[in-house]
Amino acid sequence: MSTERIQAGPRPAVPAVSDGEKHLILVVDDLEPALRITVAHLKAKGYRTLAATRGEPALELAREQRPDLLLLDVNMPGMSGLEVCRRLKQDPATQRIPVIMMTANNEIRDIVVGFESGADDYLTKPYHELEMHARIRSMLRMYDAQRELDELNRNLERKVSEQVREIERANRLKRFFSPQIVQTILAENAESRLRDHRQDVTVVFLDLRRFTPFSERATPEEVIQTIRELHGTVGPVIFRHGATVERFVGDGIMMFMGDPEPMPDHALRAVSMCVEIRSTVEVLRERWQARGFPLGLGIGVATGRAVLGLVGFEGRVDYTALGSVTNLAARLCGEADGGQILISESTRTAIGDAIPTVPCGQLQLKGFSSPQAVFQVA
Repeated sequence: MSTERIQAGPRPAVPAVSDGEKHLILVVDDLEPALRITVAHLKAKGYRTLAATRGEPALELAREQRPDLLLLDVNMPGMSGLEVCRRLKQDPATQRIPVIMMTANNEIRDIVVGFESGADDYLTKPYHELEMHARIRSMLRMYDAQRELDELNRNLERKVSEQVREIERANRLKRFFSPQIVQTILAENAESRLRDHRQDVTVVFLDLRRFTPFSERATPEEVIQTIRELHGTVGPVIFRHGATVERFVGDGIMMFMGDPEPMPDHALRAVSMCVEIRSTVEVLRERWQARGFPLGLGIGVATGRAVLGLVGFEGRVDYTALGSVTNLAARLCGEADGGQILISESTRTAIGDAIPTVPCGQLQLKGFSSPQAVFQVA
């Protein structure tokens, strides 16, 4: 016979069988009587087997069936067992399969050549049946342990890859949202919240008063330091109240509340945040004045419906709120003096009497056809 398949069938993933039955062994020997004897010994121990009498068919069987071990005769016509072993060990798909070389040669030189070809063990013919089974068991134990280790490594790599993707996703979201909102989005797998939609929000603009003349006479280092001091002071307050930072514009910051995290009381929370920012920046303002910088922070707040979504281009996007409510908050910020918080009528209606306010009358603001009722937070 040139090639014979013996008990080669589908290999169960986790079979409830004996240790032998869950392993497939390929036996390769050009002497058919010796081949049949070896196969019979293996079958008696419960191993599933494949058999071949030539090197080329054996190589094909090994690549196709992926046996758990090869018993490989060294001296065969055509492709020798050494060449079969060498090719198997060069192929990433089969290089982990243990190979026990079988030969009548017992010279040290022949054994060394076998190991140099990639063989994992050596069995001299005529072999003793007990020795053969002992060597097979030893090889299979190491092979099974290696496969378990490989599976653990694959699982670990998969988990690490998933965690890296989660961290990258969280870092992208942190460009827009406070840590609390990011955790909510990640926990709920709710990136769909970033899709285009309309939502009632409260928009807040912060802007330094008298910044332009300051930047003209101050050194670049002083200008940058002042901006960093402002951001470092108001940033923790913004995150603590759960606001979404839309963008930094020079000495100004735009943010909004009520999206993507639902906030029924977003107007009240936004004004409360502004009151805390004003109090916090007051300490900073005294420090600036001590250095000769007459700066102050103006704040504008407006509540209304906005269009929200991602804008930008590949590699650089912002999550933004667009609409008249955004323009109104920006105009109110422009009207506010240092330490002043100006809010729209809609914001005043939303917060009720929770925070004291003072009416400022009707202001004609750029971009609005009619005067707007404006209130100052006391």
